[in-house]
Amino acid sequence: MRNIAPQITRQRLLIEGKFTIIVTQEKVKNYLLSVSKELDLRTYGDPIIYSPESKGKEENQGFDAFIPLIDSGIALYIWTNEKFMSCVLYTCKNFSMEKAIEFTKNFFQTTELEYQEF
Repeated sequence: MRNIAPQITRQRLLIEGKFTIIVTQEKVKNYLLSVSKELDLRTYGDPIIYSPESKGKEENQGFDAFIPLIDSGIALYIWTNEKFMSCVLYTCKNFSMEKAIEFTKNFFQTTELEYQEF
């Protein structure tokens, strides 16, 4: 992809994994606040967390969440029945990709983890 705005700092990281912990709304909130702090990213609002409950397919049940950052935001998607998570960190400030991956791996106690910077 051609960088059409080289004057704007952007770092993007997608992390996906299979987890072993029980994920609740409180865990989702804790992850978003904690990963932001770990990466020294400043928040300006509380995490927004949705759980569609029984409105969709059983295999898609879980959480959709977002935390706004002064320097962009973090989106987190959890499939509780599948024990699968997908997180997109999008910032206008550089952060340690290694720290983000290691923190996520440990927080969710993942058995499998993949990531892609883009």
